[in-house]
Parts: sequence; structure tokens; C-alpha cells
Amino acid sequence: MYPLARPFLFTLDAERAHGLGLGALDLAWRTGTTPLLAGRVEALPTKLLGLEFPNPVGLAAGLDKNGEHIDALFALGFGFVEIGTITPRPQAGNPKPRMFRLPQHLAIINRMGFNNAGVDALVKNVGHSRHRKGPLGINIGKNKDTPNEEALSDYLHCMERVYPLADYITVNISSPNTAGLRELQEEQALRRLVAGLREAQERLAGVHGRRVPMLVKIAPDLNENDIDAAARVLAELDVDGVIATNTTINRDGVESHPHATQAGGLSGAPLMPQSTFVLRRLRARLPERIPLVGVGGIQSGADAVAKMAAGASLVQCYSGLIYRGPALVGECVEAIRRRREAPSPGAVAPL
Repeated sequence: MYPLARPFLFTLDAERAHGLGLGALDLAWRTGTTPLLAGRVEALPTKLLGLEFPNPVGLAAGLDKNGEHIDALFALGFGFVEIGTITPRPQAGNPKPRMFRLPQHLAIINRMGFNNAGVDALVKNVGHSRHRKGPLGINIGKNKDTPNEEALSDYLHCMERVYPLADYITVNISSPNTAGLRELQEEQALRRLVAGLREAQERLAGVHGRRVPMLVKIAPDLNENDIDAAARVLAELDVDGVIATNTTINRDGVESHPHATQAGGLSGAPLMPQSTFVLRRLRARLPERIPLVGVGGIQSGADAVAKMAAGASLVQCYSGLIYRGPALVGECVEAIRRRREAPSPGAVAPL
């Protein structure tokens, strides 16, 4: 059904289509017609981070910022769903228009700016969810008017509020749409922030009697030295996992498009090589105990397999869902299944 609806949605402003699409997913879930949109996704159990994932294909943060559509999104067959980015206080985000499609490139540029209703609203919405079919990740950030020197307090506030509800928490320090946020990836700033959050994580584990994994989401625009420095800090502080990557400010491959000069983060197919490079370099420099989640540019099952080959244990998609529709989820799961079941190189077939 999605291929029939997509031409209509693409005639609308991208952000308006986003809202209508989520509303349609909610309606399909309530009426039991989601299988007509997504088909059946067969299980491919995956154990990671001390969690059980029905399959290793998840939804990246950004689609459902306030946790208002959790049940409908799980019904599409995702093995896990990540909501947010959420901030301590509500904020409107950047002025509209702030989302632009580049259909010729299977890409999107957005400068949403952490528009969200605030962490208290998200907590209430998550409490209303009753049909989660896999782990729920909650992505946290800082308010745009909070100086970087005080950023830890914003992240701590969000962590404390969502800790009882989250299956894992993602620390977003890599969006290009909040001024100065990416400076938190600089080695010393990263060390201060993550150290403070790791201390809080262990304290909250004692309070709640359960340890919620904490992952850090990084940008694709780091140079090799910065990637290596980030890996060194994250390994020393023993984070539970890393998500690679967020959107890019790079415009390689889309320079000729009328929207190429729009400010914001580019996602979709053009991001695939850059994000996969960062993923592969991180895998080579992080200890095996720290798993990676590959996101950025997945438009097909083959792309999902490429992320796995580069070192990912789980993958996420977002822009690919906009262009391909819910069928992308099952396609990625089946491609990863075939990779798992393929004979290892040098294996001897039974007589």
C-alpha cells in the first residue's frame, strides 16, 4: 500500500507529510490493518546489551520524538524502536520549513533542532504504551539555550526521568542542528560528559535494581584522529555501545540539487559510505565488548548487510523508511538472516 500512498505524501511539505504518515500508522494499528502496510516480519532473535531483540533491525531516533506512536511503530516489525531526541524542557526547534526531500538522491535534509514536548511529556506517553514488542531506546539531548559547560545537567535530568522506562538510553551529542552540540565530541568535553553520565548510570542501577545500557551516538563528520580519540574515551569509560552515525553536514554527491544549500543534516543514501567508514574504523578501535549500531543510508537489505559486515551488531533506519516504506524492515531482516545462515569461508560441506 505504501507505494500507492507515497506519491500523494510527496506532494506535501515534508514535515506535514511526516505528521500525516504517523497518524496513518496509528490508524492502521488501531484498526488491525498494519499487516497490509508492512507484511509479516519473521523473527530473527538477537541478544545484545543484556537485551532480547526479536530481530536486529530498529527504527532510529527522530521519527517519533515524543514517544506518541510507539505501539504503531513496533507493529511494523521493528526489532527495537528508539524515540526522541528529548530535552529537559519543551522547545519548538528551528523555524519552518526545516525538512527537505531530495528524491533523486533518496535523501533528506533536516534542521529540526530537537523540537519536542519535553521529557515529562515523553515519560507520560511511554507510560501509555502497552504493546511494545521489543526493546525501547530513549534518545536524550540538551536544550539549545543550555551552555555546553552546563550540558551534563540537562543529560542527567533526562537520564534520571527516563531511566525507569527505557530498555537503553542513547546520548545524542552529534546532531548538527543544535548550535555547538557537536563540540561535546571533542576529547576532553566527551570525557567529562560521559564520565558524569556513567557515574549516574551506576547510581541509578542501584536505585532501580536494574542496569539500563547507555549508548553514545556520534557524527559521521569526525576526522580519523577524532574518531580514534572518541573510541579511546568511550573504551576507557566502558560505555555499553556506540551508534554510528547521525546525519552529515557534507553535501558530496548532492551538490547539484536545489536543496543542497539548505542548512541541516543530510540523511539517506548519500550518507551510506561516510557513516559506514566511521562504523568500520570504530569497530577496529573499540574492544569487542562494546557493540556498534549501524545507521545512515540504509535503503535495502544489502545496505543492512554492509553495515553488519563493517562491524554493526544491530542496524537502524529512518530515511529509507520514507522512500521505501515499511517493506524495508522485512527486507533487511531477511538479508541479515541469509548472511547469518551462509556457510563461513572455508567451511566443509557435510558428505
